[in-house]
Amino acid sequence: MFQIGDIEIHLVSDGVVWVDRGGAFGLVPQALFSRYLPPDEKQRVPMVLTCLLVRAGGRTIVVDTGLGTRVDDRAIRFWGLEREHGTLLDGLARKGVQPEDVDLVIDTHLHSDHCSGNMCYGPDGALLPTFPNAEYVVQRREYEDAMQPNERTRGTYFPDSYAPLVESGQMRLLDGDTEIVPGVWGVVTPGHTPGHQSMRFESGGQHALFVSDLASYAIQFERLAWMTAYDVEPLVTLESKRKWQQWAVDTGGLLIFQHDTQILAAHLVEDADSGKRTLQPVEAGWV
Repeated sequence: MFQIGDIEIHLVSDGVVWVDRGGAFGLVPQALFSRYLPPDEKQRVPMVLTCLLVRAGGRTIVVDTGLGTRVDDRAIRFWGLEREHGTLLDGLARKGVQPEDVDLVIDTHLHSDHCSGNMCYGPDGALLPTFPNAEYVVQRREYEDAMQPNERTRGTYFPDSYAPLVESGQMRLLDGDTEIVPGVWGVVTPGHTPGHQSMRFESGGQHALFVSDLASYAIQFERLAWMTAYDVEPLVTLESKRKWQQWAVDTGGLLIFQHDTQILAAHLVEDADSGKRTLQPVEAGWV
């Protein structure tokens, strides 16, 4: 658990998926990235689906909902999904939080591994909001792109995870950087998708950033040129990272990484002589 002033942040795993190393590291040669994350015999690397449980402003908040409970056997095989720590809902339950207790759900973006858990099946098989009493929020640009995918993006956008929420009025669309709850900001960090947002936390003079897919792995935040093949606008990703690297150095803010199985959180420090920026990992774990 991290305490950022009055804001409490817990890391909750919805499982680990195994993805093709070419997708995860794009143009970075395997000889380089395998020093940090060697692929398995199937040329796959692991990505944890880290979600957040946040308590701020008297509200119980979930950031991203992972693959959720609707994954069938075919999807489990496709993703190579493993759930040693259980689902997001299992992790929330360990903290005494039931789905009806959640006040707010924030989607960083609408790729299926980040928002499929928005919805669940009821006892009669009907599709229902997983968190019935929560307001859901996402960037308007992200929603518009997700509702009109192209050949490049349609494989990861599935409207049944978000369209019913917008249609019912349970999901609110944000227009740019927004303070959603005092001290909790959705900040647009484009590149992975044009409407991708990261979560910035500020309270009591302390700072943190839930990086999400601005940098899927910690090493991709440290190294501007390293990014996934999933990024729709990779050169925009690079400039977004440049901006938030400077923020991390200036504020000393805590960086929380969503998919990294080894470095869950870190600080970025700059050497005074060389100007080189490196990550200093912070001890962290899932609930």
